[in-house]
Amino acid sequence: MAAEEPVSGETVIRVPDIGDFEDVEVVEILVGPGDQVEVEDALVSIESEKATMEIPSPVAGLIHEVRVALGDSVSEGDALMVVLAEAASASVQDPEPAPPVAPSPEPAASVSEPLVEPLAEKVAKSTPAPAAPEPKIPSPEGVHAGPGVRRRARELGVNLAEAQGTGPLGRILQDDVTDHVRATMQGGGAGQGRGVPPVPAVDFSRFGPVREEPLAKIRRVSAQNLSRSWLNAPHVTQHDEADLTQLEGFRRECKEEAARQGLKLSPLHFVLKAVARVLLEFPDFRSSLAPGGEALIVKDYFHLGVAVDTDNGLVVPVIRDVDSKGIFELARELSDLAERARARRLGPGDMQGACFTISSLGGIGGTAFTPIVNVPEVAILGLSKLRVQPHWSGGTDPGADAVFESRAVLPLSLSYDHRVIDGAAAARFTTRLAVIMGQPAHLLL
Repeated sequence: MAAEEPVSGETVIRVPDIGDFEDVEVVEILVGPGDQVEVEDALVSIESEKATMEIPSPVAGLIHEVRVALGDSVSEGDALMVVLAEAASASVQDPEPAPPVAPSPEPAASVSEPLVEPLAEKVAKSTPAPAAPEPKIPSPEGVHAGPGVRRRARELGVNLAEAQGTGPLGRILQDDVTDHVRATMQGGGAGQGRGVPPVPAVDFSRFGPVREEPLAKIRRVSAQNLSRSWLNAPHVTQHDEADLTQLEGFRRECKEEAARQGLKLSPLHFVLKAVARVLLEFPDFRSSLAPGGEALIVKDYFHLGVAVDTDNGLVVPVIRDVDSKGIFELARELSDLAERARARRLGPGDMQGACFTISSLGGIGGTAFTPIVNVPEVAILGLSKLRVQPHWSGGTDPGADAVFESRAVLPLSLSYDHRVIDGAAAARFTTRLAVIMGQPAHLLL
């Protein structure tokens, strides 16, 4: 937690490191002037594109001043409150921030970008703090913008040459990128997705009673991210099935031991392990297109995103190093992430760095669907409801000894970016996955 002690025991509480997010909205102020707080007591709640987080107090003391209001947009280092600390020893002091330095040249693109790229929502009532003019940064295109702005533009697919800069000497700022994307999505600007006709407005009240319910920020940003992914990546979906009869028998054998550890095993935990194994053999499925589209960035790690349905919308926490963890460990970690997701307690780091995503509707129903790839990832696996169906043991041979057997079958739906993966590779991927899941011993090889 960032805090500073200026004078007389006053501690200024600032926004801590919240990952790559900027301009997150203050959605709840939990204390006021005169309130007594202890260390780790929640002060405010902020909402990013993916989750709501509470910021705790690093010191015990009396709230002297609240420096933010509901709806304000804050970033790392912004002041939130002033606390009169009970004792200097209770303070968590950070060194004074270093003076600004000239931006360094643009770093190489990270291979650990957020799972669902954020689009910062600028609240109309907030006003950016004045900043000293920064040195101009030349680029091959003659566009002047800082490294953070260029990273945001890459994430959102914005051509900086088409954005209108409002900074000193026409420098492009974060808000300029946001305004450009907003104008483009409303049909008022150029850029990716142009040429798509807008949906005409309809006055539904002409037909009967209506009411307007605001969307949670997570849903609003998810809609923008999904639209961007769908427009930028040509999607194809490969449907397949995996025979889980043996695996289901093994899972039932493990139920008692899992229960002793307070765990409940599901087929999804085994799918995680099997997918990590197949990704080892099919590296293109854990890659991303490099900027310019002339190379692949292959990720030699096995962090898997798992879509979680919450009351506030879909979030995708990430389980890291799936290849090196056992089934029980994966079950414990996924349960913890899902619980924190539904309680809106995920941090930014919990939702970054995936190389592949799994979306499971097995607990709800369905036979197949077409999940949308989380660009810049290139593939996503959808799981539908496990079902029992008859299977002819003789294959194509109508021999007298063949019979119909009852088998547990899991439908698979693999959506992929056709710029990177072709149909034959996708079919090989799901076929190999079905083989590994059909024979649990393969997970040990």
